[in-house]
Amino acid sequence: MDSIDERLNQIENTIKKDSFRQNKGLGNEVGYYIFDYEPQYEIRVREHIEHLKNKINKSSYPFKVIEFDIYNIIIEILKEKGYLEKSFKFEEKKGREFTKRAINKLLKLGSETNLIVNNIKDNTPKNSVVFLTGIGKSYPLLRSHNVLNNLHQVLDEVPVVMFFPGEYSGNDLILFGTIHDNNYYRAFPLVE
Repeated sequence: MDSIDERLNQIENTIKKDSFRQNKGLGNEVGYYIFDYEPQYEIRVREHIEHLKNKINKSSYPFKVIEFDIYNIIIEILKEKGYLEKSFKFEEKKGREFTKRAINKLLKLGSETNLIVNNIKDNTPKNSVVFLTGIGKSYPLLRSHNVLNNLHQVLDEVPVVMFFPGEYSGNDLILFGTIHDNNYYRAFPLVE
């Protein structure tokens, strides 16, 4: 496998290809891609994403990179609903599992009105490439399959790249290289 820098440097050329953004060769399915990396490279990956967004979004390319940090979306929703401080108190009094279930219920993760998915869908313009970040920061409140599987049903016009701190086997995701998701994903590795 290439080094993290070599893999990061492949992202720009990959997403600039018309075939990537038009999803040619994917059986007319919208492209969902995963860029997996060792968690120790989190800061390097974040910096590269920021660099890449600035470079592409300030250029004359016919698309923009739209980043959604899942953790930040969760925090903003909790704040909007007046639930952020309450969740801290819940965790103190009732524990992490109770708090996690309560937050998942508030976010409507198992329904068509999933607040995170709808936030992404409603804020994704045409002619864009979506970057999903903050997956590791969101654990254990949210598992990546809650976003990917639901997003796949409503966002079908632009490619989506999830940056994942762990391993993607081509079938399932292993967060931080230790936490198995045991869910099948219809996604492709972004770079090899």
